[in-house]
Amino acid sequence: MDNFTLTINDFSGPLDLLLHLIKESKMDIYSLKIEEITKQYIDYIDSMKKLNIDIASEYLVMASSLVHIKSKMLVNEKDNEEEPEDEGIQTEEELKRRLLEYEEYKKVCDDFKDLESKRQEVHTKIPESLYEYREDVKLNTDTTLDDLVKAFEEFLKRKKFEKPLDTKITHRELSITKRTGEIRNILKTRKRVDFFELFEVINKPYVVVTFLSILEMTKNNEINIKQSKNFDKITIEMK
Repeated sequence: MDNFTLTINDFSGPLDLLLHLIKESKMDIYSLKIEEITKQYIDYIDSMKKLNIDIASEYLVMASSLVHIKSKMLVNEKDNEEEPEDEGIQTEEELKRRLLEYEEYKKVCDDFKDLESKRQEVHTKIPESLYEYREDVKLNTDTTLDDLVKAFEEFLKRKKFEKPLDTKITHRELSITKRTGEIRNILKTRKRVDFFELFEVINKPYVVVTFLSILEMTKNNEINIKQSKNFDKITIEMK
């Protein structure tokens, strides 16, 4: 066993050392070779003593248990009437059971370590206001953006409860550029329109594109948006 480079401190207990030796020997716990694993365990403990490494008493208790189990297997069980010892594992079945339990325990611990490692890769951030990143839109008109948004919200609330008697679904390409051109044509013909009249079709894509088109035209100083007083209707006209 001179080729061993591990120390007792590399293992968390005698079961951990035993499990390591079993895996190194490519054994199966269910068909454990007690004589062979006992020899490997004792040789390992002896090699640690030769290196003047302190060995915890629990490792020595396990060595004693393995020798005891091995000796019981070598004699006729009827002739073996020894009283059970107070310490250590007494039978081969108990040893296998303890090893299987410890192996399961190690697997669970490894899973927790993996989860902990993955959690360390996740970084959380305290919620903060995003208003500082919001673009300050100037409408170049007496009516503010907040007025327009509030009116738009009220419009959507009203329309939510209106169910059309006849619905026809058609595919229609939508873009702000195209919708802006349509609004220009309406204003050239009618000169002035109610803000809500521009929302001719009530579906999400059409409503959003129409609203964004109105904002874009206002930013570009193409139209005037007027409201005589709070809660009054909003009108739009070309400049």
